[in-house]
Amino acid sequence: MISPCYFVIFGATGDLAVSKLLPALYYLSREGRLPENLAFLGVSRRDWNNNQWQAFMYEKLPQRLGKEYNDDDFHVFVNRFSYTQVIHDHPEHYVNLKQELGKPREGVCANVVFYLAISPSDFSVVVSQLDAAGLSGRLLGNRIVLEKPFGHDLASARELNQHLHSHFEEEQIYRIDHYLGKETVQNLLVFRFANSLVEPIWNRNYIDHVQITVAESKGIGSRAGYFDNTGALRDVLQNHMMQLLSVVAMEPPAQLDDDALRDEKVKVLRSIRPVPSDAVSHHAVRAQYEAGDGAVAYQDEPGVAKNSMTETYVAAKFYVDNWRWSGVPFYLRTGKRMAQDLTIVSLRLKQPPLKLFREAPMEEIEPNWIVLSIQPDESMHIELQAKEPGLDMSTRTLQLHASFRDDNQRQLGAYEALLMDVIEGDHSLFIRFDEVEWSWKVVDPILRQFSLEQEFIQSYRAGSWGPEEASQLFDSSDQSWRNHI
Repeated sequence: MISPCYFVIFGATGDLAVSKLLPALYYLSREGRLPENLAFLGVSRRDWNNNQWQAFMYEKLPQRLGKEYNDDDFHVFVNRFSYTQVIHDHPEHYVNLKQELGKPREGVCANVVFYLAISPSDFSVVVSQLDAAGLSGRLLGNRIVLEKPFGHDLASARELNQHLHSHFEEEQIYRIDHYLGKETVQNLLVFRFANSLVEPIWNRNYIDHVQITVAESKGIGSRAGYFDNTGALRDVLQNHMMQLLSVVAMEPPAQLDDDALRDEKVKVLRSIRPVPSDAVSHHAVRAQYEAGDGAVAYQDEPGVAKNSMTETYVAAKFYVDNWRWSGVPFYLRTGKRMAQDLTIVSLRLKQPPLKLFREAPMEEIEPNWIVLSIQPDESMHIELQAKEPGLDMSTRTLQLHASFRDDNQRQLGAYEALLMDVIEGDHSLFIRFDEVEWSWKVVDPILRQFSLEQEFIQSYRAGSWGPEEASQLFDSSDQSWRNHI
């Protein structure tokens, strides 16, 4: 696929662009990975000229880049940008945008990437205006990138998808989930399918249960306007965590191409047992953080509605009803203001059946774990039991540890990898709509039940590991949340 000649960032002055997109593009520019003919166009509601935009970049980005900042490299990067104002529902601004993109330039302009780093509520109007201005590019091959969440529920996701397809073809649409760009998530495929030590035990015969944790120590920051209307279930579990679940549980694809990978992920999502509407409380727990550890309660955060019922924590239990995973529970949890930043996938193996160690009762022997860490570091380890030195037959836990990072070589960040895929036209790590649809089908019964609970929500202290009620999801008394790598 021919590389684009323009990369247009809607919402270029927003938090997502400043904290993620622009730094990622700077790294790619500095390392010479971007096509020479590729120019960038910042777009926002602000009535600025190019000089004001470049001054904004010099003000905001160096502090984000830290020790990676270099004057000469940054100057080259900034000079690849121009700027134009676009208020989303003003058709005349899209005429100006089209004129900007049509200005004479060196080389041949093949197509344009439109990255919508804006509120999902504005997706439809921007897509419609791009099409009305002749920029949807069915014949040109223009591409459009959308950040999650993709809809507010199943019905709105379908409506958004229908609207997108009325203006863009599926191969032009890139639904981005930055978790899929993380090295650990991609390494999971290699770890599973390239190692005969691992693949034979990756099933119901050996795995007791699977845990996926996405914990954040910080609160909502300045995102109250977005988060209070979204909640942890929609913000993280429905997209990031369901993607992690599907990668953990998928079968090996026939080949490593776009559709083969996504086909296998969809099979997993379709196999998840529906949560009965009358038994949601046995499958999901939601909660909201109270004051603690120097932090205010969620309801006292600036911008949060009084008496808000929005969950800042959610835990859920799912079963994948297929041959490989039948009967194995998958426990997912995510929360704000947790004890630490921790994103891990943990698989606990079943205990050996024979009690040979009479001096150490079996219930005191720690089970084996396979742990894949995404945050705070990117690594994998397997925990095994070994004998403690000495005369007694007592055991200790040993770790076979491997880091996915080479300290001597800088690796691509998640957004850097995904942005390069957009530029190169590779859909492998992007989400097809049937993945979105089936993810919503899984969580919709939980969402509907949560919407009926208008008078009570569980609570947990800020700086803790969440509400005690989350432990009630476990199928067995010997199961518990893993709170460390």
